[in-house]
Amino acid sequence: MRHVIRAGIAAAVLLAACSAAQQPASPAAAAAERIVPGSQADLVANVGNRVLFDFDRADLKPEAKATLDRQAAWLKKWARNNVLIAGNCDERGTTEYNIVMGQRRADAAGDYLISSGVEPARIRTISYGKERPVALGSTELDWAQNRNATTTVE
Repeated sequence: MRHVIRAGIAAAVLLAACSAAQQPASPAAAAAERIVPGSQADLVANVGNRVLFDFDRADLKPEAKATLDRQAAWLKKWARNNVLIAGNCDERGTTEYNIVMGQRRADAAGDYLISSGVEPARIRTISYGKERPVALGSTELDWAQNRNATTTVE
């Protein structure tokens, strides 16, 4: 009888170990397993889809260029994907000024991808000015997040 109980316990432990081995280590790991290669989620999670700009500037900083280099490599790998690059601004400045600045930021990111070998026909740019903020506050930290060019798969 003891052998049957021990065998039952051993089987339960073995089953628990096997089912635990099939579970992802964390919610982030579970999400990573569900990301479809070549998708928007893949671009965001594994490449980066947003580059940031300084106040009143549309020139690319070194970290922005590094992100765009990864985007260019990703776009070369996933040649079926076209992208939209949206230029955005913080809430300061007039609507008209921010539309122009947002377009300069989108164009800077798009031109960089083109210079990195991505076909121009695969890139579309648009400016949303200050109309689509990422961060809803009015602090320097919020404004810094809203000064961006964001790439999305079309």
